[in-house]
Amino acid sequence: MDKPTQIHILLQQIAQESTPSQARFFKTAPGQYAEHDRFLGITVPQLRVIAKNYKTLTLQEIQLLLLSPYNEERLLALFILTDRYKKGSTELQNEIYSFYLANIGQINNWNLVDSSAHLIIGAHLYHKDKDLLMTLAQSPTMWHRRISIIATWYFIRQNNCEWTYTLSEILLHDTHDLMHKAVGWMLREAGKRDEESLKNFLKKHASTMPRTMLRYALEKFPKEEQLIYLHLKKRISPS
Repeated sequence: MDKPTQIHILLQQIAQESTPSQARFFKTAPGQYAEHDRFLGITVPQLRVIAKNYKTLTLQEIQLLLLSPYNEERLLALFILTDRYKKGSTELQNEIYSFYLANIGQINNWNLVDSSAHLIIGAHLYHKDKDLLMTLAQSPTMWHRRISIIATWYFIRQNNCEWTYTLSEILLHDTHDLMHKAVGWMLREAGKRDEESLKNFLKKHASTMPRTMLRYALEKFPKEEQLIYLHLKKRISPS
């Protein structure tokens, strides 16, 4: 029995013993962003343990997991992939980066993006040309746009927030709520490193930012300061 099949059977067994489905954290109704996804109800800690036990999977085997209709199998594949990238040689990292982009269509839910984009795309592009991020940020596919901004989380952790602000400006008027949350989250993370730069960004854009994006960006500010920016939006842009 091949390893992807072993994993599939193992996850099905765990799922039978699991409590309510993880799907409650996602919008899976018809027409919603996760309507395509299926869930087994397996927790992230459980998946991380399994990932360690199958860390030697080949890229071909990982791809079989990425092609699964089950979110948890794709997430497990990404846990293995990010670990391999972190510990891999330059040659392997190049291969994994290309593999990730070749399979980007399977990285199609927020938990999949958020667990991998910064650790592969962000890490790989940190010292390289970053035009890909601009391309992804302007993609009609929302998951590609989310990958672009979440990739900058790696840069933020290196105290480099420039690309977070650059992409945030491009994504400022994105119409999807998941993008409002992602951009606001990355702005908040950037603000932890350099609060003054975030304040400058908000002074320029707070009045026109989606409210959810603004609230996420402001989460670490004192309540009094939050109200100043929220009032600015209300006064200038009532919507």
